[in-house]
Amino acid sequence: MFLSGKRALVTGSTSGIGLAIARALAAEGAQVVLNGFGDADEIARLCEELSAVHVGADLMTQGGCEALMAGAGPVDILVNNAGMQHVSPVEEFPVDKWNAIIALNLTAAFHTTRLAVPHMKAQGWGRIINTASAHSKTASPFKIAYNASKHGIDGFTKTIALELAQTGVTANCISPGYVWTPLIEGQIPDTMKARGLSREQVINDVLLAKQPTKKFVQVGEVGALAAFLCREEAGNVTGANWSIDGGWTAE
Repeated sequence: MFLSGKRALVTGSTSGIGLAIARALAAEGAQVVLNGFGDADEIARLCEELSAVHVGADLMTQGGCEALMAGAGPVDILVNNAGMQHVSPVEEFPVDKWNAIIALNLTAAFHTTRLAVPHMKAQGWGRIINTASAHSKTASPFKIAYNASKHGIDGFTKTIALELAQTGVTANCISPGYVWTPLIEGQIPDTMKARGLSREQVINDVLLAKQPTKKFVQVGEVGALAAFLCREEAGNVTGANWSIDGGWTAE
């Protein structure tokens, strides 16, 4: 297992993409630190499954980010995955939603990274992986804060990669399209009812309208890509924005 002896912090990892990344890293021997909200019993079960620890923190504040990093201890792998979304026209977009999305999706990654880098530089090895989105490369209407935050993560990642280029520390981001999660699955019945469409029509013509493969990205695929970026063979892969979006951003 190529990550034996490495400590990995994955934010937003109690479900969805973050949990899949945590599982992929743990499967390669990493000691995983989980972070995120959820049912306490389920989080305890995940910690047992992955031989992980959980550090809860409010990443929308500087103090919360600092508490997370203090609780996690020095990490060799940092995955900034926590994020949120809100949909509204710009003139109606709630200011508190803008502030929250930018704080969690972008500013939290700054705080965790600035605190993780000194240890990585000192040991001459580290991996920083940021979960971006197809919306880091293109935009959709009514998602002004999300689009801005994910475009910001792309530039943030490239800057970190350049600063750390000769230190043995890499920085990359992963940009998924629509990913099959329980949240997405749960939207299908309501959309069928609201639009008078079949399940297949909702999937192909609504949810996957922009993904040429007409296939959802699977969380395990994102986890596998994150694990690859941690390999020694990926030591010269840095500053890259990895699309995993069924061809969405190729058009």
